[in-house]
Amino acid sequence: MKTWNRKVLAVSLTLAMVAPLAVACSKGEKAVDQQERVLRIATSFGYGDDEYFRQQFTEIFEFANPNIKIEMIPTMDDRYRYGGIQPGEKMPDPLEKLKEVMQGDNPPDVVMLGYEQLPDVIESNLLTQLDPLITKDKFDTTGIVPAVMEGMKNAGGGKIYALAPMFSSSALIYNKKMFMDAGADFPKDGMTWDEVFDLAKRVSKGEGDNKVSGFNFSTQAQGDLFYGLQTYTAPLQLKMFDDAGEKMTVDTDQWEKVWTRIAQLQKENVFPDLFDPQKPMGRKMDAEHPFAYDDFMSGRLAMSIINYGQIQQLANANKNAALYKGYTPIDWDVVTMPSHPEAKGVGGAIYINGIMGINAKAQNPDDAWKFIRFVNGDDWAKLKSYSSYNLVARSKYLKPKDGQEFHIEAFYNVTPAPVDNNTQIFRDKPYIYQVQEIGRQQFDQVVRGKKTAREGLKEWQTQGDAMLKQMKDNPNQPVPMPAMSAVKG
Repeated sequence: MKTWNRKVLAVSLTLAMVAPLAVACSKGEKAVDQQERVLRIATSFGYGDDEYFRQQFTEIFEFANPNIKIEMIPTMDDRYRYGGIQPGEKMPDPLEKLKEVMQGDNPPDVVMLGYEQLPDVIESNLLTQLDPLITKDKFDTTGIVPAVMEGMKNAGGGKIYALAPMFSSSALIYNKKMFMDAGADFPKDGMTWDEVFDLAKRVSKGEGDNKVSGFNFSTQAQGDLFYGLQTYTAPLQLKMFDDAGEKMTVDTDQWEKVWTRIAQLQKENVFPDLFDPQKPMGRKMDAEHPFAYDDFMSGRLAMSIINYGQIQQLANANKNAALYKGYTPIDWDVVTMPSHPEAKGVGGAIYINGIMGINAKAQNPDDAWKFIRFVNGDDWAKLKSYSSYNLVARSKYLKPKDGQEFHIEAFYNVTPAPVDNNTQIFRDKPYIYQVQEIGRQQFDQVVRGKKTAREGLKEWQTQGDAMLKQMKDNPNQPVPMPAMSAVKG
């Protein structure tokens, strides 16, 4: 009965907030605006006419505009989702399919795509520039957070071709007590990576099960340092291979500088101990250590990069600490992601969600803009701001939930890292991840002190080039990994 009442209350609140919107939308509008129309939305994702997509993006608009029918056009091949790709078969490209549909006989009005796909569609002249519409309607974009607005402008060469109502982001979280115990200053916004690493050295202490590490790229225990490192390298635009995916690009001074720096920090015990399969994992998750899988929540890590979606788990653990034997509430806060001097303020862990633009060949461009304006407006943001996992793009509705107090601005006062064109290569060459795996193995040898950074990078370059050539000669065929003995040197 209580569950039913909660559902009724939730629906009532939603309708109560939406009803004024419906009235506002109808005020002063001409009778012709009440004619039934169809708004076609195409996506390069797996959304069909499913409930999630409507709840997330279109439901409120449909309620406020009952005369406009939403029609979804998914362009992702179902084999992507259900594993129907056969060995040797080329994977269909959702972006190419989307571009084809956008120029077809019955083109969609609105398109929804990923951030890494946006520059391609813009350069192909398939989207309508939104700046004139924004100016004409005096649509306020000043309240949209930099993490989203700058990302949209960067993708369009300074012009706006799409808007996005939500995003997820990461920040640097820190344990206040550990800093106070070490007599060290708290982290602050706008720090460089080197400043963070210097702070990490000051709070690192102990060894074994009593070790407290100063920093890691992830809160996850036994996490892989190589993959976490991508947060550090993304703003530097370090690439594994060229834009064609045919030649490695890792045997460089910049790559060497990064690997050497990280290996030295590992030696100085800034990061958690490397995984050793010959040793027990230390604390295991049990009644005594319920959050052993998380180094920060287990009190073994002073600073880490944390996604906004993880905040709720930490807040719930603190709130219900009495229920978790062995858990000590953590006094914490967050600051902006560190950045490199050559890319000041640029973070490497931002995902912009719900990117939508108007098809240059839209059959119903007026309703397309009406929809985009609505979904990116104040009222929509206000209603959606109660999410615990996604952040709305309008800053005035970004506030900590459930009476929490923390520096939430840290999650959005940053600029996304530039788009990585390698995303397309991974789609076109499904086995290219094996080249990345060679890098992981070589990096592991470097941080364990078994070879220098340059030696590891040269080996990665040589073996990677050989694999890329095999992939070019025999596309979509599995490529044997080099023998481990060759990788270890």
